[in-house]
Amino acid sequence: MNWFGKKKTATGAAPVRKAAPSNPTQTITVLKTNIANQEKREAHIQKKIDALTEDAKKKLAAKDKKGAMYAMKRRKMHENELEKIEQVKMTLETQVMNLESAAQNAETFQAMKQGTDAMKQIRTDVGIENVEDMMDDIREEMDMANEITNAIAAPVDPYAYDEDDLMAELEGEMAESEAELLENKLTSTDDIAAPSLPSVPNSKLPAVGATTDEEEELKKLEAELAAAM
Repeated sequence: MNWFGKKKTATGAAPVRKAAPSNPTQTITVLKTNIANQEKREAHIQKKIDALTEDAKKKLAAKDKKGAMYAMKRRKMHENELEKIEQVKMTLETQVMNLESAAQNAETFQAMKQGTDAMKQIRTDVGIENVEDMMDDIREEMDMANEITNAIAAPVDPYAYDEDDLMAELEGEMAESEAELLENKLTSTDDIAAPSLPSVPNSKLPAVGATTDEEEELKKLEAELAAAM
C-alpha cells in the first residue's frame, strides 16, 4: 500500500547525452584561462599570508602570544591552500602542454595526409603514360626544330649539283677525248709513206786506201793459189 500517493510508473531512463567533440584550440584556451584564474587566486592568498605574517609578528612583539599563534594557524591554512593551487596549476599546465602537443601532431598528420592525397591526385592526373607521350612529343618537336634550323642554315647555291655525277661526266668526256686522239694517231700513221733506202751494190767494194799495184799483186796471188789447188 502506497501511503504517499500514487506510485509513479517507471519511465525510461533519460538518454545520456554524449559530449560534443571539443575543439583542441578552444579547450587549450579554456585551460589557460583557468590557469590565469588560479594565478589570481594564488596572488590573493599570498597577500593574505603576508598580512597574517606581519600580524603574528606584531602580536608576538606585543606579548600577545595567543593572538600570534592564531595568526600563524590562519597563515598555515592559507599556505596549504596555496599548495593545492600550485598542484592544480601544475595539472592544468600539463594538460595544456599535452593537448598542444597532440593538436600539433594532429595538424602535422592532416598536413602529411593532405600532401599524400595531393601527390596521389597529381600522379593520377599526370600518369606515366601521359608523361611518356609528352616526352615523345618533346623529342619530335626538337627533331623538327633541328630540321628547320638546318634547312634555314643551308647555303643557297644556284649551281649546286651532285659532285659525283659531275665527276663521272668529266671522266667520261676525258675518256672519249683520249679515245679520239688515239684513233687519229693510228689513222695518220697509215697515211705516211715509208722512207726510200739506198740500193745495195752487187760488186765487192774496193778496199779503202788500196793502190793499182797492190791490186795486181793480189790478183797474181789469187791465181797461184788457184793453180796449186
